[in-house]
Amino acid sequence: MIALWGVLGAPLLGAAVLAMISAYRLSARLNVVVSGVAFAAALELFVRRPAPGLFLMVDDLNVVFVVLSSFVGFTTSLFSASYINHELETGRLTPAYLRFYHAMYQVMMFGMNLALVSNNIGLMWVAVELATLATVMMVGVYRTHEALEAAWKYFILASVGIALALFGTILVYLAAHPVIGTGLQSMAWTVLHAHASGFDPALLDIAFVFLLLGYGTKIGLAPMHAWLPDAHAEGPTPISAVLSGLLLNVALYALLRFKMLLAACPGGIAPGPLLVTLGLISLLFASVMLYRRRDIKRMFAYSSIEHMGIIVFAFGMAGPLGNFAGLLQMAMHSLTKSAIFFTVGHVAQVKGTQRLAEMGGLTESHPLLGWSLLAGVAAIVGLPPFGIFTSEFLLLSSTFARAPALAVLLGGGLLLALGALLWRASGLAFGMVRGPIGPVHASFVPIFAHLALVLVAGVYLPGPMVAWFQHVAGLLG
Repeated sequence: MIALWGVLGAPLLGAAVLAMISAYRLSARLNVVVSGVAFAAALELFVRRPAPGLFLMVDDLNVVFVVLSSFVGFTTSLFSASYINHELETGRLTPAYLRFYHAMYQVMMFGMNLALVSNNIGLMWVAVELATLATVMMVGVYRTHEALEAAWKYFILASVGIALALFGTILVYLAAHPVIGTGLQSMAWTVLHAHASGFDPALLDIAFVFLLLGYGTKIGLAPMHAWLPDAHAEGPTPISAVLSGLLLNVALYALLRFKMLLAACPGGIAPGPLLVTLGLISLLFASVMLYRRRDIKRMFAYSSIEHMGIIVFAFGMAGPLGNFAGLLQMAMHSLTKSAIFFTVGHVAQVKGTQRLAEMGGLTESHPLLGWSLLAGVAAIVGLPPFGIFTSEFLLLSSTFARAPALAVLLGGGLLLALGALLWRASGLAFGMVRGPIGPVHASFVPIFAHLALVLVAGVYLPGPMVAWFQHVAGLLG
């Protein structure tokens, strides 16, 4: 129980303390310490788990998400320390905004962790909304016209999505009421799964459609994706890393929980075709849009939409291989995309712009940044020997065996995205040096740590990790 309270209590207490500290070095270090404590507590949940209650639980599914979320939150806090220092020096952030930034960072981590360990469908909805509101405020932290416009757009679209998710959650409660009765029992995941076979399938079908649209907006699936590129482009880069690496996963986790509930109800619609359709639409749409981006952070935002489409497609195909590929793709995308945004953040700072046309020749002017960006792009497009190659190969091979036509569409989308990102990356890394060539004060430890993990996963997956993912893939059906 101590570990669970560490996962939740550390960021909550940290937010309260950080809201009162304006000294940059102290607040940045404390932010790292708090994130490190939460990560250490999450690791302990692998070994010791508390018994589930009516509000909180840790099981084989959510512990994967909790550890991944806490790890990326910790490494992002390390990156943030050097990144935000530059923002203070250039005047983009003030000490007052800095207190707000660090406090909201921990509120966001608390909201995401709470959503992941909730054993109550209502509490999970509240936690997702809390994390969303925290990220909305952080997107607008620069207080520029563009940042405030992006924050409002994010808020409005996310509010529509969360309202649809709330309606779907209420319908699930109504479906459970005749079987379980009133009260908290009818909202607990552990109880709902045990009695799902007796629920009204028609009511669950309608609920899942609303939940798919609602949480699908949070995941960034097309056509509910419009908030994502603007939020990435105008917000601080650490928030871009957390949005792509963590918040999208939290919404995905919520959707998977409801998918498991629907799958346990005989007579309900098969969620697979809906997920496959939305996943393919997102993949193909984002792959085409990658060719038209002029802003480096917007480009990688569309890459996130593409990869969430792949992940949702994998869980829609389901089965042992489909679910395994989806879990691996999710973990590898979180690590790789956050490493890319770490690199992109420093590139944008040293060049003084996010426009692709105004930066180039990075391997010559800033070799570490240039080669890090190339390695990140090679990993995210699925080139061997990185981990995403393994997950996409598993997904393609299993799809070919079951639905060759879908595999052709999936492969076409992957190739489109690969071509766009390699084309853009080659222009950034090689050729004539464009833009300022001043020194960069970057923290490369988070970048190298993430890329090293993705590389190791592509070369060798440890037996216990494979067994764990196979077990969780079996739970997902």
